[in-house]
Amino acid sequence: MWVVPEKEIAGLMTPEAAFDAVEAVFAAMASGDAYNFPVVREAIGYEDALYGFKGGFDRKGANLGLKAGGYWPNNQKHGLINHQSTVFLFDPDTGRVAAAVGGNLLTALRTAAASAVSIKHLAPKGAKVLGMIGAGHQSAFQMRAAARTGSFEKVIGW
Repeated sequence: MWVVPEKEIAGLMTPEAAFDAVEAVFAAMASGDAYNFPVVREAIGYEDALYGFKGGFDRKGANLGLKAGGYWPNNQKHGLINHQSTVFLFDPDTGRVAAAVGGNLLTALRTAAASAVSIKHLAPKGAKVLGMIGAGHQSAFQMRAAARTGSFEKVIGW
């Protein structure tokens, strides 16, 4: 089993690779070759945290996995970002765990890539204004990913 700590992710994953992966899995989902499982999310009644699981299977890419993690609004006192997660990958032929991977940066890159793929395929061609809601930790990832998809002249943030 591979164990990839969070500190190694930046050297292994790029925003461009995240975009390509998300675009491919969205295409697989559109053709019925991939799907997400129902999300489980619960308030755990401790530290005001929300915890959950998001999983799915990509038949075309033979990828089976889940992300376990959530939101800890008091993490600043621990010197950590509020969102914490780990990605688990499984062998689709046997169900055995294949990897446990730090998921914080992966989540940020994946979320930004999903927005960028949406912009590429759904935004009006030649759009010059980008609207963003929110200015937290994730917003910098979103802005950089969006900027790679078009020639925006103006950003309106809220």
